[in-house]
Amino acid sequence: MANKYLFTPGPTPVPEQVVQRMSEPIIYHRSKEFREIFARVNGYLQTLFQTKQPVMTLTSSGTGGMEAIIVNLFSAGDKVISVNAGKFGERWSAIGKSYGLNVVEIKIPWGETVAVPQIIEALSIHPDTQGVLLTHCETSTGTTTDVKSVAEVVQKYSNALVIVDGISAIGALEFRFDEWGIDACVTASQKGLMIPPGLTFIALSNRAEQSALVSTLPKYYFDLNKSLIAYENNDTPWTPAITLVRGLEKSLQMLTAEGMGNVWMRHERISKILHEGLTGLGLKIFSKNPSFCVTAVFLPDGIEWGNFNSQLLSEHNIIIAPGQAEYFGKIFRIAHIGNIDDSNIKIILSAIEIILGRMHDERTKREIQ
Repeated sequence: MANKYLFTPGPTPVPEQVVQRMSEPIIYHRSKEFREIFARVNGYLQTLFQTKQPVMTLTSSGTGGMEAIIVNLFSAGDKVISVNAGKFGERWSAIGKSYGLNVVEIKIPWGETVAVPQIIEALSIHPDTQGVLLTHCETSTGTTTDVKSVAEVVQKYSNALVIVDGISAIGALEFRFDEWGIDACVTASQKGLMIPPGLTFIALSNRAEQSALVSTLPKYYFDLNKSLIAYENNDTPWTPAITLVRGLEKSLQMLTAEGMGNVWMRHERISKILHEGLTGLGLKIFSKNPSFCVTAVFLPDGIEWGNFNSQLLSEHNIIIAPGQAEYFGKIFRIAHIGNIDDSNIKIILSAIEIILGRMHDERTKREIQ
């Protein structure tokens, strides 16, 4: 079977070492063996998030982790400011509204990012805000939010909790939970952590843990108070995804050995190579603040998404992602998270050059005829 090149913003390629680890025989999740694995994983996750706080592992998608944060830190009627600059910022708002929160949206045009003065203005209008919901990497647009700067002003002008969707960003973009004063952050397994979908991870500050003690929203499976108690014994309140946890240990070993600073720099370097290559082909990057995780690119005039995408797959075994919502058929997205290196970037740039060149030649011939 020909090798497929996966450039989607989740799932991302899984290293062979991780696949091998996950293929080992299943073990009992209440055994000493599993608790020893989980203890090591918990330590690696603290390094990943750059925190001394517990990082809880839940068997769920990243969206489940987002919901867990909402139902654990707030009560019905609480006011939160949600930055909506794409499909995933929109998701924060939707989850909050579904649980009866008073959601104040800062709507940002797709491809742009929230400015610090906008946060200050929103906090001045809504001094009773109890949480600010951010998306570090908006994968629908390939845009990065300056979480560090936003967190600084939230702390300066309010007592609101700083809450971050780091689902695509953690393990790719610089992120320092403790140093930046983040109160809650969620990520998931199928992005920078280089394992299949099925796990989500949540870090909470001491302030957030206190909020979790008084939240009155309904929860059972996603009760993080139960997870925190189990965490103390390197355990989980419910049955974990054992095979994924074993793969996670290997992937986190790899990231830790590389060093988080080096991991962040690698993603930055690779994304810049891709951006330069794309612009060199005459393509235009969609975002005004491009991410080092995923790049959104305008389709050239006259190029139809379905035809372009099918040729990438059939001729080059390359899988990319389309635009979402109103940008479907107008942009395409190339992810460069996790187990991606320079050779992968050369492969996709070469394929795009070949296909677009041929499409241009075919169009020119039709125009001449």
